[in-house]
Formats: sequence, structure tokens, C-alpha cells
Amino acid sequence: MKNKIGFWGYPHPKVIERVKSEYPQATWFDLDFDFSPKVPESNILPESYCKIIKQIINNSLYFRDEIIKIVAPIGKDKCDSGWFAAQLLRDMGFDVEETKFETFEYRKPVVISTSNMPLYDKVTAITANIVEEKPIDNIVQCKPKFGFWGVPPNDLDVLNLFPDETHVYGWTRCVEAKVPADIELEMYVEPDVPTVFYAQAFCSKTQLAKYLANKYNGLYIDIDDYATNSVKAKIEAFLRLR
Repeated sequence: MKNKIGFWGYPHPKVIERVKSEYPQATWFDLDFDFSPKVPESNILPESYCKIIKQIINNSLYFRDEIIKIVAPIGKDKCDSGWFAAQLLRDMGFDVEETKFETFEYRKPVVISTSNMPLYDKVTAITANIVEEKPIDNIVQCKPKFGFWGVPPNDLDVLNLFPDETHVYGWTRCVEAKVPADIELEMYVEPDVPTVFYAQAFCSKTQLAKYLANKYNGLYIDIDDYATNSVKAKIEAFLRLR
């Protein structure tokens, strides 16, 4: 039974609201979420490719019989790989609606990114608010001891390595501010805050992450699938020594 609206990234809010009104009973389904080992590898994309984009394709094919349509960000708010994925899925018979959310005019103040919530909770709360914003009571702001720059990692458990006083930067902060294509905000960090700059392996954002890590004396890491013990040790050592 088709009862899901698939999406990835941050679709334009006006498109989200229109599709929600067209399909009020549908469940919104984040296609870049990792459902392995339930969802098998489709082998459509190259082996050395962004894990997030591979999951979008794999999940779409696995849940094909449940998906009504796919809402697909393809602009500067996502990446060229998201655009290519939209074309492949349309070619495979899916109803795909492309969106671009590239406005820079208004940045919503961020409060989750700068709170003392656990980093895992910060990142998951920000992404959960994309489709339906849910206010969080009693948010307490804090001065940052560390920073985490980047997108939500495929291996979300890596966020549990960080102390609660970790501020969120990069694309995830842009999402909370409702300007996912704002490159100025994406490149913003506080220079004196020791920051881990994360990007998904084989993602074009590795270019930004490595450059900013060098500029601000941070730690650059990229993870393909799940964090290895070596990567975890690097993060833990950075947090301990800085």
C-alpha cells in the first residue's frame, strides 16, 4: 500500500506544506536514513560513492510499493549528487518532485545548535523539525567548549563522543536557521572553539571541511559508513587534548 512521502535533505517548506495538504494521511519518510541490514545494496551506484546518496537509492527501491512520491532537493541546498539521484529515480518510474530552497534573505535564530542538549539530541531534533516543527521546552543556552561542523553523519552514534557543550555548525546549523543553501553561514565557526569538521566520505563537502579544519586548526574527519575505532580515537584524543 502506498502511504509514504519520501524525501531527503531540506525540501522547500512551501512544497512540504502543499504535499502534506495533498496527502494528509501520508507518513513522511527520510530516504537518507540508514536502515541496513534490512535494506540490501542495490549496486546501482559505484562502490566508492557517498553513503547517503546510496541509501536514498537503496531505500527508494526497497520501499517502492509504499512510496506515493518523492520530494527531492536538487539545488545548492543539497548537492549535484542529489540532483542526479532525482533523475535516476524518475527514470526508474518514481513520481519525483524536485525542489530548491536557496533563499538567503532570512535566517531564523538558532537555539538548538547553541544549547546544552546532548549533541546527538541537537542534531536529531534539528532534522526532525524539517517536516513538522516541534518546539522544545526549557532549552538552555551554553558557551561552547567544542564545535561539530558538518551534516548529520550516517553513523549518528559518533555524536555521543562529544560533550553536551558542543555547538553545531555547518549545514546542520543552516537547516535550523532555515537557510540550507547559505554558504556564508555554512562556513561560519567561532575561531577560538576547538571544532571537529566532519563530512561524509566521497561528498563534495569534504572540500569545505578540510579547508576550514586547516584554517581554524580543527580536526578533519570523513567517514564512509560507520566510524572505525581509529576515527573514534582521533576524535576522543582531540577533545581530550584541546
